[in-house]
Amino acid sequence: MTNTRVRVPWPEGLHLRQAVRLVRTAQRFRAEIRLRSAERIADVRSLLGVLALCAAMGATLDLEATGEDEQEAIRTVQEFFGG
Repeated sequence: MTNTRVRVPWPEGLHLRQAVRLVRTAQRFRAEIRLRSAERIADVRSLLGVLALCAAMGATLDLEATGEDEQEAIRTVQEFFGG
């Protein structure tokens, strides 16, 4: 399992358009990818789960991936968030 943190860089937060792009990005990998915000946990392949995080601009999210391509998945999702 690989863990890191990402910060939401968009003024509108993690809104619908960005969430759709994130889900599409995550679907390229076999690893399970999750985002955590306080007590909320979302499977990054779930659009409703990602939106339910209600992540505003500047929010810090814990990112974790488990699976055969977890390193590449983490790196790609970090790049998505601008890191």
